[in-house]
Amino acid sequence: MYDNGQPLYQDDHFQDHLDAEVPVQVYYLDAHKDIGFVHHYSPHFIKINNILYNRGMFTFISRPGY
Repeated sequence: MYDNGQPLYQDDHFQDHLDAEVPVQVYYLDAHKDIGFVHHYSPHFIKINNILYNRGMFTFISRPGY
C-alpha cells in the first residue's frame, strides 16, 4: 500500500489509511507530535486521536506496521 515514512497529502491517501486502519504519524516542523489512526478528514483538517490537525501546518507520514 504505502511505504513506511511516505508523506501523505492527498484525500485518497487519507481515505486509504482510514479504510485500512494504517497508522499515521503527525509532525510539526521536524518534531513528532502524535501517531494514530485517521478518524475523519476534510480539505483543511485531519482528525487523529480526537484531535483536529490543520493540513497546512502539520506533516502526515504513513506508518504501516507500527
